Amino acid sequence: MEFKKKTLANGLDLVGEVNEAAKSAAVGFFVKTGSRDETEQINGVSHFLEHMLFKGTDRLSALEVNEAFDRTGAQFNAMTSEENTVFYAAVLPEYLEDVTKLWIELMRPALRDEDFSIEKNVIKEEIAMYKDMPSFDVMDRCRTLHFDGHPCGNSVLGSEESIDNLTAGQMRSYFTKRYAPNNMVLVCVGNFGWDQICSIAEGPCGNWQKQTAGRKLGHFEGSKKKERVEKSNLACEHICLISPCVSAQDPRRFAASLLGVIVGDSVGSRFFWELVDKALVEAATMQFAPMDGTGTLYSYVCCNSKNVSKVLDIIKSIFNDLSESGITEDELNKAKNKILSALVIKNELPMGRLVDVGFCWTYLNDYRTIEDDISAVKAVTVNDVHSLIEQFKPGDFTQLSIGPAQSD
Repeated sequence: MEFKKKTLANGLDLVGEVNEAAKSAAVGFFVKTGSRDETEQINGVSHFLEHMLFKGTDRLSALEVNEAFDRTGAQFNAMTSEENTVFYAAVLPEYLEDVTKLWIELMRPALRDEDFSIEKNVIKEEIAMYKDMPSFDVMDRCRTLHFDGHPCGNSVLGSEESIDNLTAGQMRSYFTKRYAPNNMVLVCVGNFGWDQICSIAEGPCGNWQKQTAGRKLGHFEGSKKKERVEKSNLACEHICLISPCVSAQDPRRFAASLLGVIVGDSVGSRFFWELVDKALVEAATMQFAPMDGTGTLYSYVCCNSKNVSKVLDIIKSIFNDLSESGITEDELNKAKNKILSALVIKNELPMGRLVDVGFCWTYLNDYRTIEDDISAVKAVTVNDVHSLIEQFKPGDFTQLSIGPAQSD
């Protein structure tokens, strides 16, 4: 595999990993914008914009956009998070140029008033749908509680009120500022010609105007607040716990990922043996979520409301044991094998590599091979994990629960 990189005069980075042995290719735009870059008044606009790009351009209607992707057989989609909006497609190599041209055109959408008005209802339906999913709702609410006024606590979807009040003018203004070339990366991975991709991008992308697109950074310790929300339609208790951790830029992120697997992997973790295997909970997981300048450890638990007190006592005991006794070499080695297996399998396909190459460049402005990440995981020691536990104290968490009404 061969790494390629070029930066246009307006700041747009073109990044590529050429693999002539691959049977497919993948391309994507990584836009460094998400809910943490929004104000309360326009909360949800990043996700709204993700929808709007598929509504077409001055030249293409929404139907024509769909037909253009359909002709290539591309597996395409987009996603919005607290920090990034990503548009991607995996295709046969012979169609990569067509799909790249299409994405470039879509990065300058029409943002028509009539499309905006219609899509408002789609977004509000999505908000309502996710509110009916307690596993999502509890995580969303807990993140807001944990960050407690910090932009990282903004909901990706926004609220019905913020979407209702959002204007097309506000959306266009946000788009101009955040979808700037110096705030985006065009990434290609797999079997493709680098020179051809550069020649396709340089003309139209080179005309995009550079903007000032900052972001509030800095580590955040979290509120450590505890709250419970009652919902009459629920039979189970849904619990989210969040504690602070290292950022996406921190070399200790590999140790943090391993800690998440040791404590909360879906099979074979401490949560699994103490809670799931003993039939005290339906689900219990923990995972590391690195972010720009900060990070978190998320735990999610679903159990019968009658078991809440016992389950929380066991979780506290697990975290206390981590602080007092740490982890074992055997636990660390098992976790390494799980992470390495997932890493290698994911990166066998260009689509999997696209995500890793794109986010690595977005957060680190660097290129890392699969071998680099494998070596970093293997190099983590028990003491590295112990150091993280000592500094960040995962047992000192923010907690939000959603469950049925409690009888007096």
